[in-house]
Amino acid sequence: MHHNGLRTAILLGGLSALIITVGAWLGGGTGARIAFVLALVSNGVAYFFSDRIALSAMRARPVSEVEHPTLYRIVRELSTQARQPMPRLYISPTVQPNAFATGRSPRKAAVCVTYGLTQLLNEDELRGVIGHELSHVYNRDILISSVAGAFATMITWLSYVAVFFGGSDDDEGPGFVGALLMMVLGPVAATMVQMAISRTREFQADESGARLTGDPLALASALRKIEMGARRLPLPENSRLTSASHMMIANPFSGSGFGRLFSTHPPTSERVARLERMAGYRR
Repeated sequence: MHHNGLRTAILLGGLSALIITVGAWLGGGTGARIAFVLALVSNGVAYFFSDRIALSAMRARPVSEVEHPTLYRIVRELSTQARQPMPRLYISPTVQPNAFATGRSPRKAAVCVTYGLTQLLNEDELRGVIGHELSHVYNRDILISSVAGAFATMITWLSYVAVFFGGSDDDEGPGFVGALLMMVLGPVAATMVQMAISRTREFQADESGARLTGDPLALASALRKIEMGARRLPLPENSRLTSASHMMIANPFSGSGFGRLFSTHPPTSERVARLERMAGYRR
């Protein structure tokens, strides 16, 4: 928890430094002052609205207990068992099976599942996935993940702004500066996510989630199904989704395009093997 808080602070400072440096490069002293104000606004947006950015990326909407009583019951039971507040629940219309948690604290947390996940998994497997996502909340992973995703979204957005508004003097195109920023800021966003998010957090959430539910094999089975579903129905690798992909329980992309830069997921086979060892299986 302490390390996640430290990484969040470093990430906040890193984005501020990047924005101010780019502002000074483009506009000198005036540009640096404007960039400083922009950095303060960006930090505030990333900290307070990162959950909304992630949920919006997946077009998620709040779900009621009447709509999904089984999902509600699972989340309520596990939250009560962990003696933690119940998070807000959302569902995304995406047909790919996946799930993620977001927010800056257990009291501000939200858990989102896709429509495809609810159709693919049985109740035990769904319980295993929810246990995994709640463990991200209780391990305080969601703050750094949410802030990193919000920053990546904003940095990538800045690159598009540079292309359309950083035109050359003869107004014939986006110009050298805009094109350069477009090439540089995308990988910078990916690098910030990679540096902020440790792959071990997925192993930790798998283990603590399996202990919470008492059924590591159900989560192992769910991970196999989710990986196969994600391969069959990969999400489009646009900036909106790539910036939120690291929060999902499995890599939502095919792995052949720009989205691979943002991948922070360890191999599913290794995650499954660890869960099977928890259940007493020997290989």
